[in-house]
Amino acid sequence: MPDETPPATSHETTEDELRAVTIGPLQPLTGKVLIVEYDPDWPRQFAAEAAKIRAALDERALLLEHAGSTSVPNLAAKPIIDIVLVVHDSSDEAAYVPALEAVGYALRIREPDWYDHRLLKGVDPAVNLHVFSPGCEETERMLLMRDWLRAHENDRELYARAKRELAHRDWKYTQNYADAKTAIIQEILARAAAYQASE
Repeated sequence: MPDETPPATSHETTEDELRAVTIGPLQPLTGKVLIVEYDPDWPRQFAAEAAKIRAALDERALLLEHAGSTSVPNLAAKPIIDIVLVVHDSSDEAAYVPALEAVGYALRIREPDWYDHRLLKGVDPAVNLHVFSPGCEETERMLLMRDWLRAHENDRELYARAKRELAHRDWKYTQNYADAKTAIIQEILARAAAYQASE
């Protein structure tokens, strides 16, 4: 991993921007963002989904990692399993999307201008499957955040407080809530990157 992690952008996504990258209709929130206490079953849910994805993709799955808040013990989170999947070329949807659709995933986000990111959604359990190509800085950033929060209780508690405070606000889309977390994520990642650089 590089010594310095590039900061996430603090840009607030507009509805037009969201519509431009979303496949299918936009889905406004119908209430507050739901944050729940850590569920010790989340690692098992990830493992089951990872096995399903590996069976569907075989050697096309170059990396499969549990990321996001559900991957951090004792961290409150939205009850959605975030998974990072690395494939040879995330823009080559034909190479992996049909196989994932066959096991219940649906392609919902296509971002050619942001690391060629693709997001597929799964249900039962709810899953956000983030697809990137090898060497992507965002993959490294997501895993650095996970590993840092697993090891540093103070930042884990700081992040939990910030998420709960933001979840009490009214947001039109979940992406608006995610954008609002950028500042605290940047703050935590700066500490993680500084520590990593000193090692």
